[in-house]
Amino acid sequence: MAHLLVVESWVGSMSRLLPRALAEDGHDFTFLTRDLRHYLRSAPEGAGHPLLDARALVTAPTNDIDALLPLAERLHTALRFDGVLTSCDYYLPAAARIAARLGLPGPSAEAVENACRKDATRRVLAAAGVPGPRFAVCTDEAGALRAARDIGYPLVAKPVDLCAGMFVRRVDDEAQLAEACRALAAFPLNARGQRRDPHILLEEYLTGPEVSVETVTYAGRVRVVGVTDKSVGGDRAFIETGHMFPAGLTPEQTAAATRTAVRAGEALGLDDVVAHTEIKLTADGPRVVEVNPRPAGNRITELVRHVTGIDLAAACVDVALGREPDLRPRETGLRSAAVAFLVPDTAGVLAGVDGAAGLRDADGVLEVQLAEPGTEVRAADSNNGYLGHVMAGDTDGLGARDRVTALLAGVRPRLVHA
Repeated sequence: MAHLLVVESWVGSMSRLLPRALAEDGHDFTFLTRDLRHYLRSAPEGAGHPLLDARALVTAPTNDIDALLPLAERLHTALRFDGVLTSCDYYLPAAARIAARLGLPGPSAEAVENACRKDATRRVLAAAGVPGPRFAVCTDEAGALRAARDIGYPLVAKPVDLCAGMFVRRVDDEAQLAEACRALAAFPLNARGQRRDPHILLEEYLTGPEVSVETVTYAGRVRVVGVTDKSVGGDRAFIETGHMFPAGLTPEQTAAATRTAVRAGEALGLDDVVAHTEIKLTADGPRVVEVNPRPAGNRITELVRHVTGIDLAAACVDVALGREPDLRPRETGLRSAAVAFLVPDTAGVLAGVDGAAGLRDADGVLEVQLAEPGTEVRAADSNNGYLGHVMAGDTDGLGARDRVTALLAGVRPRLVHA
């Protein structure tokens, strides 16, 4: 049995998948957080959050790396850790630096920092010749307006250090770009209280299907687990409305996407890491959207497990312990699995969800999760605004996406407007 140090976590699905993977392999963990209430609030009423089943709960200055590193050393002396983990993007660099400080397995802190910073990723990949959009990194609105004239509209404006599609916007003209810049400037702290970098990343607007490549790199060897497709909505925002694994691509498209993802990880120097690399399949070939040095969110990790039997959360634990993960596919009876998200387009208070009766008993359904009545709702502008999801599988082929789309088509949130 190993003992791991877990530094913060998302409060979504990975915050449950990671403790499950630890428990199933017989490991335990110490949990470091600056705000225990963040996790208490996210637990269903009457239930405890699995992160709070840790062997030890330690309140720590997780946003202050200079204070965190010596604290981790003292804890290591007392508790003896075998690995360091986090599922939250905002703490991936800290986890890598702690692992290095304690002499434990883990990816290069520099590689993780470059992958987590969208502007750094762009520079590293461009220098290595990995295909991506034309881009510019701007310090302020005036600089962004000048750079946009060189790139050309439409383009994409995004923060360099946020997640879940927050503040990522398609902009078609100077007025929309100025609006996007001012919205970012008015958001100085992220959801974990960390001060944001004010730089603005502008990118050429890419057209074509978007996919993600799920990989595991251990001891310098990259294993491609598969390719997931995604549907995106949200008008000028980029909201992921659903995913299917495996993606319905031609063999040539799959090979091109996976080659590009592997090249991106190698250029960044990522090793001993589970990664989720987003790729746009343009008419001119694959282009890297971003590289995430952690397992995929938005239930993609569970889609992979339902189809292949491969548990990417468990693989994340293994590589953190310096162990080769078991990535052998197993027969599950499913040929595809898909998830579709319930995305609100208006604000109000959730009174109920019409059409939800019988969803859990429908053919092929694997999961149903819906927000509780009384939930405060606003029109979604990122992947943080979902009101639930439906997941289903197909035993015959790539029919899972059509299945969840049909199921969700009859579901409507009923809102009470103030």
